[in-house]
Amino acid sequence: MIRALWTAASGMQALQKSIDVVANNLANVNTTGFKRSRADFQDLMYQNFKSMGAPATNTTQVPTGIQIGLGTRIAAVSKIFAAGDFTQTGNELDIAIEGDGFFQITMPDGTTGYSRAGAFKRDSTGQIVTSDGNPLSPSITIPSNATKINIGSDGTVSVQQAGQTAATTVGNIQLASFSNPAGLSSQGKNIYMPTDASGAATEGSPGQNGIGTISQGLLEMSNVSVSEEMVNMIVGQRAYEINSKAVTASDEMLQTANNMKR
Repeated sequence: MIRALWTAASGMQALQKSIDVVANNLANVNTTGFKRSRADFQDLMYQNFKSMGAPATNTTQVPTGIQIGLGTRIAAVSKIFAAGDFTQTGNELDIAIEGDGFFQITMPDGTTGYSRAGAFKRDSTGQIVTSDGNPLSPSITIPSNATKINIGSDGTVSVQQAGQTAATTVGNIQLASFSNPAGLSSQGKNIYMPTDASGAATEGSPGQNGIGTISQGLLEMSNVSVSEEMVNMIVGQRAYEINSKAVTASDEMLQTANNMKR
């Protein structure tokens, strides 16, 4: 009975973390480029009271044995990098990646961060930056007299300048890919950083070597499905309740044992 108390408690702790993951997914349902997370459960160690295959007699063996599990835990919280829905904005600096790949962002400390959020702006110098002011890498600057910005599917950025009829190329957007995107470390602010698990970034032009293409005037929205997350929340809540009932049942059994008299 004491074992059951701790086993059920481990289930409640793991399910609380699972609900935390669901809550974060729902909180970011409108976050541009957000990728939902999924909690993966893993059972804990077992106590062996009788081993499988142990001799029962001189000529027979125990077919199944007796193993009592000691609960569960969260083994991993994985990012699901499925594509989100695209929404048309008409903004010249709103760009979406169709397929695999990440935008490269120069962080304040000089390192490179990676993002799927393509809601870019121009700063006071004309440089293309994120909402936090971090520049796109490689850096691209839009001339102050530009009247129109065109971004091709291959990442070529060209502008139409006042008084000129021909478009002028001002830069090329390069994307990065990873062998294991789920191994990236989430830093907040729509930024991921590479880890040993993700592998090193492979830089390339959009549309080449398996990297996705770029679409101008679109944004990739969150890939969170509200209905799916609501179902996950209900399942987690009910599982939490049944584990709490297991704690209550174990406590009542202990109380009964304690109240026994000769």
